[in-house]
Amino acid sequence: MTEKVLIVGGGIGGLAGALACSRAGLEVDLFERAAEFSEVGAGIQLGPNVTALLHGWGLKDALANVAAFPGRLQVRSATSGGELGVLTLGAVAQARYGFPYATIHRADLHTLLRTALQLQTGVRLYAGSAVAGFVAHDDDVTLHMADGRAAHGDLLLGADGLWSAVRQQLLNDGKPRATGHLAYRALVPQSSLPERLRSQQVTAWLGPRLHVVQYPVRRGDWLNVVAIVHGRTVGDAENWDHSANGAELQRHLAATCAPLQNLIGAIEQWRLWPLSIRSPMRGAHEQAQGRVALLGDAAHPMLPYLAQGAGMAIEDAAELGRVLARAGATLPEQPRDLPALLSLYARRRWQRNARVQARAIRNGNIFHATGPLRWGRDAAMKLLGESLLDLPWLYGGAQS
Repeated sequence: MTEKVLIVGGGIGGLAGALACSRAGLEVDLFERAAEFSEVGAGIQLGPNVTALLHGWGLKDALANVAAFPGRLQVRSATSGGELGVLTLGAVAQARYGFPYATIHRADLHTLLRTALQLQTGVRLYAGSAVAGFVAHDDDVTLHMADGRAAHGDLLLGADGLWSAVRQQLLNDGKPRATGHLAYRALVPQSSLPERLRSQQVTAWLGPRLHVVQYPVRRGDWLNVVAIVHGRTVGDAENWDHSANGAELQRHLAATCAPLQNLIGAIEQWRLWPLSIRSPMRGAHEQAQGRVALLGDAAHPMLPYLAQGAGMAIEDAAELGRVLARAGATLPEQPRDLPALLSLYARRRWQRNARVQARAIRNGNIFHATGPLRWGRDAAMKLLGESLLDLPWLYGGAQS
């Protein structure tokens, strides 16, 4: 009998999990609470650790058709505009790690994964399906919908993001906490910008209590810009997704250099999100228990200071697929021990996820440093540059 996985969440992590499980031979029922399958937000950076997995799923050409492949990552001072350090990407990263460094619009990655899923058999996607809860039994799992429907499967995968309902029932560990950081995000056609503001590289501007990252997406035709500043919001952070005007952001960046202010001033439409966080994972029990597993932000929300939120979700999916593709029981007529396989998945993933979470938190403190820490950061970056920016333990994949 074919095993079935129930997946909650139709974002990048959920679709990646569905694709990996389907490729491993399981049936997939995926439930998304939104009325349509779509992705909001702006850009994503995909290190070689992630593009390696997408290539392994046969998506190399599809990725090349929609992504950009910047040749370098440059770090600049947000106040002086001076260069602090450079990491060569492009052919150098390809040669070093075997796979490219890519930048892509979230919606394009979402569409790429969904298109790949449509070529798989035994996959069903259900939009407009809010989850009310689940009941895990010894031999199966029942998922209950808010509208009264129920679904039955052999295991349940919670890929429902930072505010995961599956996590809340499984771990009962409260809500994420606010960081006091606000992310302004924008996406603009490069053709709409003055020539001097267009770019085909990744640039990170570091300043006191703020930083800005820009990079190309959509084959280089669009520019993604994210500015993160310190500030607080009012209201429910779970449902916060507001438009913002450039004047608000310009006030936050009033002490920055002219080139950065010119870039921000040239962009009219912004979206604003408050960033929330959980502590780094403390054990495999936070990634799987019994027949229920978590994936991506539901298990280990990442601050964007290492550009690995989507990457760790895709790594989770790939590892889950590898574990579930393992040979069956000694006697073919006997069912596999799925809780044991989910436990193995969790043991293989939680420490790497915790390390990335912790490094992202640390990077946030370094990026936004003031006083002596800022001076030390700039001096170290100028002296060591590429050796600080290159991350073999990360970009080399989960086995590095």
